[in-house]
Amino acid sequence: MSEYGAKQQKFQVYYNGEFHDPASGGWFETTDPYSGEAWGLIPKCDKRDVNAAMAAAQKAFEGEWSQFNAFQREKMLNRVADIIEDNIERLAKIEMADNGRLFMDAQMQIQHTADCFRYFAGWANKIEGHLTSSELPGAFSYTQYEPRGVVAALSPWNSPLVLTLKKVATALAAGNTVVAKPSEFTSGSVLEFCKLWNQLGFPPGVFNVLTGFGQDVGDPLVSHPDMKYVGFTGGNVGGLAVYKAAASNLIPVHLELGGKSANIVFPDAEMDKAIPGAAKAIMASSGQTCVAGSRLLLQEDMHDEFVEKLLEEMKTYKMGNPADPATQYGPITTRPQFELILDKIEIAKNQGGRCVLGGKPWEHPDAGGAQQFIEPTVFVDVTNDMRIAQEEVFGPVLSVIRYKDEEDAIKIANGTRFGLAAGLWTTNLQRAMRMSRRLQAGTVWLNNYRIFSVTNPFGGHKDSGVGYESGLEGIKEFMQKKSVYIW
Repeated sequence: MSEYGAKQQKFQVYYNGEFHDPASGGWFETTDPYSGEAWGLIPKCDKRDVNAAMAAAQKAFEGEWSQFNAFQREKMLNRVADIIEDNIERLAKIEMADNGRLFMDAQMQIQHTADCFRYFAGWANKIEGHLTSSELPGAFSYTQYEPRGVVAALSPWNSPLVLTLKKVATALAAGNTVVAKPSEFTSGSVLEFCKLWNQLGFPPGVFNVLTGFGQDVGDPLVSHPDMKYVGFTGGNVGGLAVYKAAASNLIPVHLELGGKSANIVFPDAEMDKAIPGAAKAIMASSGQTCVAGSRLLLQEDMHDEFVEKLLEEMKTYKMGNPADPATQYGPITTRPQFELILDKIEIAKNQGGRCVLGGKPWEHPDAGGAQQFIEPTVFVDVTNDMRIAQEEVFGPVLSVIRYKDEEDAIKIANGTRFGLAAGLWTTNLQRAMRMSRRLQAGTVWLNNYRIFSVTNPFGGHKDSGVGYESGLEGIKEFMQKKSVYIW
C-alpha cells in the first residue's frame, strides 16, 4: 500500500525482462485530466536506470536476439499483435485515465497499434539488398541491410501507446533492441503494456521501458555511448534538444515534430463533407494532435457562408466524460498545456483576431478538480503573420484565413516554418494534383482529413521533422546499409 492511498496503482519500470523499482527510490503522481484524481504512481528513473537498461539492451542485441532470424522475428511480432488485440479494453482504460482521450478513440488507436505490429512483422523477412555491377575486374558485389543496434523510442503525451509501440514494432522487425521512454505526463499505458509483453517469451533486454523526466532519463539515454538511433515524436523544443544530444555521438535520428497545417476549401468542394471535415480536423483529440487542421483557408467569396455553417457544426460538439460514448471531445491532457492554450487565445485577441466561438474554459458539472476543458474556439479576421497562424496551439482553436485565388492559397499555406500536413477540399482533380505537388507538407489529404495508414510513410517537411515513420521507408530508417565486395 502506498502512502497515497489504496486506489492508486504503483508502477515499476521494465528492463532486462524484469520489473524494477527506480534506482532513485522515487515515484511521482499521474493525474486523470477529467476527474483531477491522482490515480497512479510513475517511477522516477535516473542515469543509473538508463545504464542498466542500456546494458540489458546491448547484451540482448549482441546475444540471444541476434540469433532470431527474420522469420522468427515475424512470428514474435505477430504474437505481440495478438496480445494487444486481446487486451484492447484494458489498455484503453489506462490510456483514457492518463491522457483524457475518448475511450472509443483509445480503443481504435490500440487496434491500430496491433495492426502496426502485424504490418512490420510482415516486413521483417522482406528487406533485401541487391547485387551491384562493378567496374572492378573479378569482383562480386552486393548490398545488405542490417539492424543499427540499441535504439531509443521517445514519445509525447498526446498518443503515448501507439506512438511508442509503432517505433518498437518497426525497430524490432529490423532486428534492433529498444529502450523506450514515454512522456512523464502519460506513462501509465506503456507500463501496463509491459505486463503483457512479459508473457510473450522475448529474450530479456529486447524491449525496455524507463520513465521520468527529460533531464534525468531522456538526456542520458540519447547521449549514451551505446545508443545507435533515436526515434522521437514531440514538440520542436524537445526535438531540437534530442537532435543536439544525438549529434554528440554522431547517431541518426527521426524527428516527428509540430505542425500548423493548412486545410484549404475551394468553392467547388462538396460542402456537406467539407464543413464537418473542417470541424473534425481541429476538434479530433481536442485539437491535441500534430496534424490538426488549425488553419482553415477559405476563398473570400465563400468565407462568410462557410463560417456560419461551420459554427453551427462546432456548436454541436459535446464535451464531457471520455468514458461516455456520447462525448465528442474531452479535456486538455495537462494543466500546463491548458494554460498555454488560454494564453495563445488572449494573444490572438490582442493581435486583432476576432473570436466568434468559444475562447474560454468550460467547467463540466460532473468533472472533478481538474476542469481542463476549453470550448471549441474559432477566430476570423486572422492574417497569416499573426502568432495564432504561425505557432502551434495544440488545442481546439481554429484560425480562419481568407484567400483570393489558388496562388494566394499556396502562398498562405506554405507561409509557416512547419510542413507536416495539409488538406484540400475540391472536386477538380487537376487542381488537386497541382496543389498537392506545390504544398510543402509531408502528408496531403484530399476531401478528407487526419486519416492514416501504416503502409504510407509519415514525416514532416521544414521544421516539422526529419525522416519517416511507417511504410517501407519507416523500417529502413531503423537499418543501416552495407556494401560487400568479394574476389
